[in-house]
Parts: sequence; structure tokens; C-alpha cells
Amino acid sequence: MTTTTKVAWVGLGKLGLPMATRIAAAGYPVQGFDLSAERMALAEQVGITAHDDLASAVEGCRLVFVSIPDDRALLGLTLESGQLLAKLAPGSVLVETSTVSIEASARVAAAAEERGIAYLRSPVSGNPVAAESGTLSAMVSGPREALDEAVPVMATFTKAQYWLGDEEQARYAKLAINLMIAVSAGMMGEALAMARKGNIGWEAMLDLMADSAVGSPMVKYKTQPLKDRDFTSTFSAAQMAKDLDLILGCAHGDGVAVPLAAQMREAYSSLIGTGHGEDDYIATIHHTERLSGLPAIERK
Repeated sequence: MTTTTKVAWVGLGKLGLPMATRIAAAGYPVQGFDLSAERMALAEQVGITAHDDLASAVEGCRLVFVSIPDDRALLGLTLESGQLLAKLAPGSVLVETSTVSIEASARVAAAAEERGIAYLRSPVSGNPVAAESGTLSAMVSGPREALDEAVPVMATFTKAQYWLGDEEQARYAKLAINLMIAVSAGMMGEALAMARKGNIGWEAMLDLMADSAVGSPMVKYKTQPLKDRDFTSTFSAAQMAKDLDLILGCAHGDGVAVPLAAQMREAYSSLIGTGHGEDDYIATIHHTERLSGLPAIERK
């Protein structure tokens, strides 16, 4: 791929837009499409050519990226009313970056193969800040030669691209990673509640956690927002609940025991039911504090 290669990006949401912006900033001509006029206007401001219809957005583009919220959107876009696959020329490369079910992805894979389209399952790990800085990690499965072709463009918004196999391996990997994130959020909530009961200062405990053996990148990244009691969403509790539904469905279908995932799904149900569904997924602390009889700490 050269910087004269036209790239299409379908779905300019919280992650899609910054990823597409990175591609445009690297000098690639990017054609964008989104159902939201507001997102399309934002895309125009950063050098993406916005198109009012899907067909014109992907016209002449050998490499097409998709970033959408869920299975319904994926199937609607590719196979049903959107008919994206029918709009792509044989030999095109479709790179799907979302978190969706194994079953939905496999349906798209079968249809893409019939059309002669190379389908890369490429969910990403990270948040909008990582997308803006180009430090997402991509889990990729599908034709290796298609990945080799797409890597120069993907490298504009990812720090690494992990090829995992020819089929749905990337979907499994993404769900496994998100399972670890959800459980880690639950553990942080419980640990912080216990520390509060032991009269340990809120900020002191957060600093200790970040500097301890469990001070993962996620823990470090969430330390300052938790100090500030800032639950502005980078990935919402409702979104995590959706992903946990995918995780549970995948695990049950394959006979994998995931009791921690089931427990965290109930915790996120509680958060949603008490008005915290649009808070960041780390708002698990609200759930644990409430169950532990701890008063909320006021935001700074």
C-alpha cells in the first residue's frame, strides 16, 4: 500500500474516528461514512472525505475498515440492508475492528469468501486516547497475505498487529482480553473498598496499587481518574455488559467455565440498574461501596 491508496472507513464513532484520523494524517486519502451527521462533520474537519451514502464511500477503495457497536450493526451493514459486501469489488480487503460474536463474524467470513473478499477480523485493544496516539494493539485473524497488505495502513493507528490464525481466533482473543479487564475492574473495586474499611487513604491506596506487583497498564491508567472520582466514560459499564454477554455466550458454547465472568455480568447489571450504565467501566467501585455500606467519596 502507498499513500496514494484510497482507504474507506465505515463507522466514525469514539474509536473509529480517531483511527481514521490517524490514517488521513499519514497521508492516505480516506473516504468516510457514518449514520451520524455530527460524526461526518467531525470527520471532514480532520481531512476525511465524508460521503452521504455507503456505496460512494467505498467506491474505488481496495482497503475498507469497519468500526461498529455490535452484532446487529455488523450484520445489518454487511449482509442485510447495508449490503456492504455486495458493494466491494472482488479482491478487496475488509478489516473489521469491532468486538462482536464468533457467530456473527463467521457469517460475514463465509459471505466474504463467496464474494472473493479477504476478511480480516481485527478487533483492537485500547481506548480513544490510545487510538488518538496510535498505540492500540490489533488482534488479527484471516488471510495472512491480506494482513501483510494492510499493515502499512494499520500501523498508523496501532503499535502492534498480532496475527493469530486464519479463522475466528482474533474474536476469541478480544473476548479473552476483555474478560480480564472486566474481572480486573471488579477486583480493583473490592480492593479499594477493603482499604477504605481499613482506614487507608484513598489516594495512598491507589498509588500503592499502581506501584505494586499488580500495577498493570490498566491499573496505572485508571489511577488518576479514580483519585479524581472521574467516571467519564472511555468504555462504559453498558458496553462492558454487552461484551460480557458475548464472553458468556462464547464460553458456554465451547464448554468453558467462566464463573468470574458471570459474577461480573451481574455487577454491571447492578451498575446499569442504579444509573451508572454510561459511567466508565471502572465504576465497579460504586457497586462495591454500596454493597459494603461505604459512603461515596465526593468528586474533586
